[in-house]
Amino acid sequence: MPPQGQARSDTELVFALADRLGLGAQFWDGDVDAAHRAQLAPSGVTLEQLRAAPEGLRVPLQTRHRKHADPDAQGNPRGFATPSRKVELWSETFLDHGYAALPDFVEPQIGPAARPDLAARFPLVLTCAKPTLFCQTQHRALPSLRRRAPEPEIELHPDAAAVRGIAAGSWVSVETPAGGMRARARLNDKLDPRVVIGEHGWWQSCAELGARGYDPFSDDGANFNRTVDATIRDPISGTPAHRANLCEVRPSAPAS
Repeated sequence: MPPQGQARSDTELVFALADRLGLGAQFWDGDVDAAHRAQLAPSGVTLEQLRAAPEGLRVPLQTRHRKHADPDAQGNPRGFATPSRKVELWSETFLDHGYAALPDFVEPQIGPAARPDLAARFPLVLTCAKPTLFCQTQHRALPSLRRRAPEPEIELHPDAAAVRGIAAGSWVSVETPAGGMRARARLNDKLDPRVVIGEHGWWQSCAELGARGYDPFSDDGANFNRTVDATIRDPISGTPAHRANLCEVRPSAPAS
């Protein structure tokens, strides 16, 4: 399907941004086709062959076990793609950049132990999981998928729901120190009663089913990102703490 309006693929956007930042040489000088060819090269399939067969191609493959044991030019095992060629529990790379060489648990910056002052108002721990039906923020507009997941949901333990007057399937508001969102409640007795699970990616409508869309910039919408403080990040990866936050869940009026 050709792109609509000014829409561009994620790949084109990333390559263009890299070029603007002076990183074009690391992104095939902005040539997406060149990147695809490099990615396909090990398979022996060319980009032209793949484009000529949009239904896909079958390539005979042979499973190779213990590839790390294959010998190099000197007859030594190739090992793994690490500086030591071994499985590294101790990371010299991290150490060289000023980080701990061994993994360790660090208390979340916004959590009941680190911020008891906030936990008094936001007593639940909020994490998130990707819905298995959709691809990130896409495809809520497809009727075949939207029928199976018509509205955004959060999961919480029945005990946590009961003390808050929340029934299965009812609309709730999720509030954090950063912001909020709305979704339907799904009860899960396998969860810790202190934990709530949200899902991201809800904004599209589905006209064929009359299913509504959601304002991604409003606390009355269903945008999980609004619950996340983007200034609190992992020091190594730079990832926001979207799986460790404090929240409260309350009954809410049905979506209009």
